[in-house]
Amino acid sequence: MTRPLIAIPARFAATASALRYAAEVNARALLEAVWRAGGEPVGIHPVDTDVARRLTRFDGVVLPGGGDLAPHRYGAAGAHRSVYDVDDLQDAFDLEVARRALESGLPLLAVCRGLQVVNVALGGTLEQDMGGPELEHRHVVHPVEIRRGTLLEQTMGVAKAEASCYHHQRVDLPGRGLDIAARAADGTVEALELPGARGWFTAVQWHPEDTAHEDPAQQRLFDTLIRAAHDGR
Repeated sequence: MTRPLIAIPARFAATASALRYAAEVNARALLEAVWRAGGEPVGIHPVDTDVARRLTRFDGVVLPGGGDLAPHRYGAAGAHRSVYDVDDLQDAFDLEVARRALESGLPLLAVCRGLQVVNVALGGTLEQDMGGPELEHRHVVHPVEIRRGTLLEQTMGVAKAEASCYHHQRVDLPGRGLDIAARAADGTVEALELPGARGWFTAVQWHPEDTAHEDPAQQRLFDTLIRAAHDGR
């Protein structure tokens, strides 16, 4: 059976020693999780033109982690000093991918920055900084409580998940139609979903690819994406 093609927007990297120059990259663990699930991960070049047409050749999308969105994208008047790796082209492309995937019903898994992109694409806002090392979720694995009856609970098959996190921002106000599907103990929104979405969609604030090779609940996020991609062909 032919593997479904899964579009993964590439991330700009200032340096990549093996390539000698600046690069467009994606995390190897993320690609491997998609491959284990039976998908064919395909990095796509961030250019915010003809996005809808470009996506028609794909069977699903993963919006991966990355740097911060520009605060003006969600109406903030200024930028906190901790905001990093902002790129206007990356923002414009990711936001358009999110909108087009949701509009067309293309199966979509959004991870970390990806969740924030979807939230902003639907009119939501972000808290620019969670408050420093004792409050931010960088290099942290912690339990996440999943709300009963959600698509996320159905997908992962658990009521509590151990989540590998790396972020200093979080959802402030959820975007139009989005429901909170999971929270951390400190109240941080850890997952969003969109009841009535045209296609399969789940967004998590953590990085499931970090532990998917050893945690079946995390791998099931990718497995379910690929099943939805197969079914939508």
